[in-house]
Amino acid sequence: MTITAPPTVPAPARHAGPPKLSPRELRAAQAETLAAPRLRYGLMARLLFGQMDLVYGRERTFVKFTMLEFIARVPYQAWERVGYHALSRRRRSSDLARRVHDRIVETREEQDNEQWHLLILQDIVQREGHRQSFLLHRLAPWLVAFVYYHVSWLLFVLRPEWSYRLNADFEDHAEHEYMEFVAEHPEFEEVAAPPTYAAEYGRYRSLADLLRQIGHDERVHKVDSLVHMGNPRFHEA
Repeated sequence: MTITAPPTVPAPARHAGPPKLSPRELRAAQAETLAAPRLRYGLMARLLFGQMDLVYGRERTFVKFTMLEFIARVPYQAWERVGYHALSRRRRSSDLARRVHDRIVETREEQDNEQWHLLILQDIVQREGHRQSFLLHRLAPWLVAFVYYHVSWLLFVLRPEWSYRLNADFEDHAEHEYMEFVAEHPEFEEVAAPPTYAAEYGRYRSLADLLRQIGHDERVHKVDSLVHMGNPRFHEA
């Protein structure tokens, strides 16, 4: 009996995550962000940013950025959950299941990237000896993240493009905040980047370049969300 081998199916594209930029590219990226207008944020995003300013102040600080990154992971966690649910329902269609799985992989990598941001910033906060209270720096961000998770999930179920747009607003805000923070503190150019997570995230000449890289990561996440707004749902090919 002759067994015919099945046709070769190309492997899905791998998502390497946001690119790591050289010092010159990081400076160029910062200049591009500072010269670009912010997105016109929706009501929900403006309420979230206003709440952050009310609780943690309008000044950009490392402590405030840890709160930002604690929340930034949330939409990707919600999308991953929806993706696995979709995968269980679409598993009989190989092509569609592959596309759903590829989107899950991308979502997981974006979530992991945001997690590295949080770990790096928390390390900086600890090195600088900033005090963090249970109420403002543990309970409050957890409550905000809890609400933001369910809002992101519900929007995705109702109209996925709404959830992607909310995340694009959030990432655009984060991108500009990081780049403006570096511009406000030229002394960061002379501060060595902490080495704690260098092996995993990358080594940078200065704290300024490290923050620029994080800001550029946020830009990549923003662009991804804007692209997915054009194809928010999965359909049969």
